[in-house]
Amino acid sequence: MSRKELTMSKDMLGVAVRKLVTLPIQVLGVVCDLLEKLSDPKWVEATKKFLRKENPWVKYIVDLDTDPMIPDGWTIETHIKGGQFEFDPEQVMLYLDETQQDGGTIIGHELRKKLEGKVVYNANLLDFYLANPQFIPEEWKGRSISFWGTIYRYSSGNLYVRCLDWDGGRWEWYFHWLGGDFRGHDPVVVPASN
Repeated sequence: MSRKELTMSKDMLGVAVRKLVTLPIQVLGVVCDLLEKLSDPKWVEATKKFLRKENPWVKYIVDLDTDPMIPDGWTIETHIKGGQFEFDPEQVMLYLDETQQDGGTIIGHELRKKLEGKVVYNANLLDFYLANPQFIPEEWKGRSISFWGTIYRYSSGNLYVRCLDWDGGRWEWYFHWLGGDFRGHDPVVVPASN
């Protein structure tokens, strides 16, 4: 830490302590609780929004029951409805079948059979992510994130799932043929409770 940073930290700490000693006792408990929470980056961002008089706790509802976006020339083969999902990034995780791990691959049709009985998110969540890219985890870049709750049929008759992909400058959707290989960089989006 440089001398300038150290001086700034001491000055800021001094200002904070002077303000703390003037607070009523009933407020100090709230301040202590907030200070404990500020070790979590989510709380830091929420506090910044609060101080700007913005609502830090906006809820995003993803309608997993509505019909998904259907690209031209495509039809819906299956669309597993999932109700009204109050978006929480902690409730979304990536799943790899054991055959996809350690450099392995699996054909999409086989993966589809293995996913039967598992809860998987549909393409409506993909479209939510595209409309709200601030929620897409940085570690998803370089992967093709598949949304198996919606399976499409192209005019050729082939089946596809839509995927979330980073093109190097922005997020976009792509498609993955079920007759093709799904590798370790092709995870499936599932609920964390799955």
